[in-house]
Formats: sequence, structure tokens, C-alpha cells
Amino acid sequence: MKIKITGKELKITEAINDYVEKKLDRIDKYFEEAEAEVTLKTEKTEQIAEIYVTAKGEKYRAVTEDKDMYASIDKDIDILEGQIRKAKTKKDKMMKEATLKNREIVTENVTEIKDEIVKTSYYEIKPMLPEDAVLKLQEKPSHNFLAFIHVETGKVNVVYKLKDGKNFGLVEPEA
Repeated sequence: MKIKITGKELKITEAINDYVEKKLDRIDKYFEEAEAEVTLKTEKTEQIAEIYVTAKGEKYRAVTEDKDMYASIDKDIDILEGQIRKAKTKKDKMMKEATLKNREIVTENVTEIKDEIVKTSYYEIKPMLPEDAVLKLQEKPSHNFLAFIHVETGKVNVVYKLKDGKNFGLVEPEA
């Protein structure tokens, strides 16, 4: 990992330099090649550590402040490691879903189901007049038909939408 450490209003000691390099080894294990830019500065009583990591076209950034510079660096490393893990998990999940989708498409083409009931829906059939059934069907724009018991005949009827989208059809059993 290429590391560039900059100190603003702060002298970078050998100890701080070694500490940053040691801590960035935790980040280095996720990538083959990566670059890190570390900026350490002091503002009043706060020690601020800012770390940018660039790898595989991805950029990760963490900025924290603490009374102690070492604690600030530790927090940054934890934040960066979390970001990297999250991105890696997300990428792995997307890749897995993509392969599952491809597999589903392949299996659909190979085993095509014909002339079988593949879905069953259950619904309540209520006694009503065909006019009431039409009103009920109009209340549910996503439904194309409605089965009901005709009040006068006691038989099951079906009201359905015609393709013109304005009119309805009625299916009645004979005798």
C-alpha cells in the first residue's frame, strides 16, 4: 500500500508514522493495490486524523477528532474498515443475485410448464345482483373479473371486463 502522511501544524514523528503504517495494514488486507493519504492536524485541543483510501476505483474517507492522535487514527481505521466491508458485502450480494437471476432465466427456458394449474387464488363469493357485481368490480381496477352468487337464481355467475375497458360481460350457467 502506498501511504502519504501529511502533518498540518504538527510534526510527524517516527512513532506516529510507524503507528499509521501498522494500522493501515488492516485496510491493506482487503486490496491488492491501494493508496492512502493521511492528514494529521491539531486544532486547539483536538487531534484530527483524516484518511482517504483509494483502491479499485473506489474511494473511502474517514475523519475523526479526539484528544489523543492515536485514538483518532484508530477511529478512522475502524470507520474505513466498516465502509470497505459494507461495500464488499453489497458487491458480493449483487453478484450472487445476478447469477441467481441468470440461473432462473435458464431454467425457465428449459422446463416450460404447459396445461397445468400453476396458481390458485381464493376469494369469498357473496350473493348479489349482476349490477352490484359490476359496481364492486369497478372499485377494484386491478381485477378483471368477479365471481358471485346471483340473488335471484342462487347460481354462481361471473362478471368480467371486456377488452374495450368500458363494458362488462356476464357468464351465467345454463338451466
